[in-house]
Amino acid sequence: MRSRTGMAGRSAAEAGTRFMTESLASEFWHVTCDIWNLSCQNAGMLRAASDSPLPDSPLPGSPLNDPLIFAPPPLVRPDALAEALLAGWGLRGSLTPLGGERDRNFRLTPDQGEALLVKVSHPDEEAAVTDFQTRLLLHLEAATDLPLPRVVRSLAGGTECRHRLDDGRDSLLRVLTFVPGGPREDRTADAFGFGMRAAKLNAALAGFAHPADGRRLLWDIREAPELRHLLDKVADPALRALAAAALDAFQDKAAPLLAALPGQVIHNDLNPHNVLADEQGRFAGIIDFGDAVRAPILQEVATACSYLVMPGPQPMKAVEEFVAGYASVHSLPAAHVALLPVMMATRMALTVLITHWRAGMQPENATYILRNMPGARAGLQTLAELG
Repeated sequence: MRSRTGMAGRSAAEAGTRFMTESLASEFWHVTCDIWNLSCQNAGMLRAASDSPLPDSPLPGSPLNDPLIFAPPPLVRPDALAEALLAGWGLRGSLTPLGGERDRNFRLTPDQGEALLVKVSHPDEEAAVTDFQTRLLLHLEAATDLPLPRVVRSLAGGTECRHRLDDGRDSLLRVLTFVPGGPREDRTADAFGFGMRAAKLNAALAGFAHPADGRRLLWDIREAPELRHLLDKVADPALRALAAAALDAFQDKAAPLLAALPGQVIHNDLNPHNVLADEQGRFAGIIDFGDAVRAPILQEVATACSYLVMPGPQPMKAVEEFVAGYASVHSLPAAHVALLPVMMATRMALTVLITHWRAGMQPENATYILRNMPGARAGLQTLAELG
């Protein structure tokens, strides 16, 4: 198995690159941070919509029609799951439930060997989407040494097995290696290294393609115009105004550029819960490719940076360091960097709108759904103050 130790010290050449790229990124940020609040073309294949729009969905082709938005993770009996793991993978052990937005996830502590991640897909998820995620991980196994989940083959050599739920529906059962670590408590720690690893991940994904990689996804920044009508779900008028300003700026400034940029498969959700750290705060791995989509790499950068804005005297310091680290591996044109504040605010606005909407519809899963909302609110306020 691949080593999951932290990054080693940087060489003198890397330090020189860091100095130059940090200076360049800092200059761009100080010139452009105020454009976020100035007052889309959607790309890719349309995911099949339901026959009738779901509640609050304005358009038949909208990603808001995804039936999984309102569907809680499937109910799974641990005893039945244990039988399936023994039959399909020859695995025995204790199962511990984990959080999940669509899948039902468990940590398996086997009688022998290291912990594993067991994923039971939602029966309403299209098989092509599950296959997309599996093929993506298989591609990355050969393309990068970053610590990521690896697919554990079944006894028959497959990547998944069908699992019959108590309600009679079939789901797909998968087993992955378990990446140890927890959420990054200090989001700003080693932001330069974080940026480098994000760029390396994107480089590893550059040659990957799948028929489902162009699906329309609610958490795709380019879908922001579709979510404007959800503003009325935000009861706080100040927060609602911040989100509305972010959507205005995106449509005016960022959407035209994103529509013209080439795309590739990206992770699309490098938040602190998906970029793990060990007990010493060192990088431990990247997990959860459930929101992967084909999009411009600028979207990857903006999404990651939206979680790095911090209150205090230097709110953009970690953002600047991340951009410098990313640019040390993959160049970022000045015009693209200049639009990052707008796109970051848009991602924060998506978090505010989607989580308010979904938590109201799924109160039983509200804690998980709302886990990133406080940070989004604080980030929007900080960007507004910078403007």
